Amino acid sequence: MSAERVLEQWLFRTRWLLAPFFVGLVLAILALLAKFLKGLVGLAPVLAGGDGAALILAVLDLVDVTLLAGLLLIIVFSGYENFVSKFDIGEHADRPAWMGKVGFSDLKIKVMGSIVAISAIELLKAFINADALSHAQLAWRVGIHLTFVVSGVLFAVTDRIAEGKGGH
Repeated sequence: MSAERVLEQWLFRTRWLLAPFFVGLVLAILALLAKFLKGLVGLAPVLAGGDGAALILAVLDLVDVTLLAGLLLIIVFSGYENFVSKFDIGEHADRPAWMGKVGFSDLKIKVMGSIVAISAIELLKAFINADALSHAQLAWRVGIHLTFVVSGVLFAVTDRIAEGKGGH
């Protein structure tokens, strides 16, 4: 066996070094589950207090955590399949429709879309609490959100351009 072939085989096998990262992200999802459950239990006193704005903020926190957990799951599944190994689960009834179909480019767009959604929720929470923030703080938050939106659009445009070049 040539030295080149040995090197290539060794390099190919190093993809498994990424597996612990994906396991770590699953552990992060478990941590988010704990945060979600804590927030869910915390809804009872907020609901009893009758403060509509506080209830909306508490629910938005739950939505925020849920979006982040979903994003991590997409990253785990598609990252593992793109960089480590294909899942050998056959045609399992619960297999998500997108699984095995999300390439690196699609993953980038999904991640960016989730970041924009999370940023929008954070911005909504800031607007609900606008009386507690200065105009400068609100302006910074709007600016940061718009930066995420523009970045997401630019990602989509560059991917569209790259697709067009690949088809010729």
